[in-house]
Amino acid sequence: MTSLGSITDVAGIRVGHHQRIDPDATLGSGWASGVTVVLAPPGTVGAVDGRGGAPGTRETDLLDPANSVRWVDAVVLAGGSAYGLAAADGVMTWLEQQGRGVALDGGVVPIVPAAVIFDLPVGGWDRRPTADFGYAAAVAAAGPDGIRPASGSVGAGTGARAGVFKGGVGTASTTVEVGEQTVTVGAIVVVNPTGDVIDHTTGLPWSTLLIEEFGLTAPPSEQLSVLAGLEPKSLALNTTIAVVATDAVLSPAGCRRMAIAAQDGLARTIRPSHTPVDGDTVFALSTGTVDVPTVPGTPDAMSPETGLITAVGAAAADCLARAVLSGLLEADSIAGIPTYPGTLPGVFANRPTDGAGGA
Repeated sequence: MTSLGSITDVAGIRVGHHQRIDPDATLGSGWASGVTVVLAPPGTVGAVDGRGGAPGTRETDLLDPANSVRWVDAVVLAGGSAYGLAAADGVMTWLEQQGRGVALDGGVVPIVPAAVIFDLPVGGWDRRPTADFGYAAAVAAAGPDGIRPASGSVGAGTGARAGVFKGGVGTASTTVEVGEQTVTVGAIVVVNPTGDVIDHTTGLPWSTLLIEEFGLTAPPSEQLSVLAGLEPKSLALNTTIAVVATDAVLSPAGCRRMAIAAQDGLARTIRPSHTPVDGDTVFALSTGTVDVPTVPGTPDAMSPETGLITAVGAAAADCLARAVLSGLLEADSIAGIPTYPGTLPGVFANRPTDGAGGA
């Protein structure tokens, strides 16, 4: 089984993490939070779709296709609940130093949408990301191109939980043939839902396709008994946030449709998703380096983008679903929160040694 890939397989997209972790932290005491920055190349079009009832976001209204700003410079994913939105200030400072942003008389204004997860009870209410965290993550994102970003308990996924298990950051990518062009689609996600990624009856993911792709098998009954004894997390610990990206040329409206379609990846892997206590938010980015002509067979009455949007939207949903499971598999225990691989090691009994994701 080959690697899942990464959102950085979309040329020009870079990812940086910054986190603070106290190795001896217990639940609610000690640092366990961080920031993930997705740095976009100049000229990147952006959009967003929110499905949760409790979002924590910044600059999302600006991404409405009806509004004036055309480009996105970076997207911030952070822990710390609404306090963590301050991390975007640090990213703006770094971008300003690079001369990135909307050029105005006297300077530039970087466009940096952001979304946060609620992780305060994991590390502590007074231990949340600041502008310095955002600046450090932006510096990390500006490192060498083409490097797969770290996954698991890093960046914004440091204090994440997914049901009874430790959540984290996951990423994946794929390519899709659209007409005569090859388009790359990628996703990165911070997995911190109120719902479960794992069916407690079987100990396996909800999606049969993902079970097969990741080479998982049903764990023995004694491990399922351990799972049954884990204490569910509070409904207040919530929200899955993500970025999907493509190198295909998309309009702002096309990007919005891609974000909408990508939300299906959350619905396939998390039950329930998009709840009143989740702030599920998906950003979509188009770097615009691959120009796809009208897909043959597109009705004249429809937008020329219709076939392309359909293809990249489906690919984005697939990538996001794989990234969610990857984030769960690659997470390390922090503050005593158990991991999925550590609790149910039997699911890997038949897994190839070079399988996707990490245990």
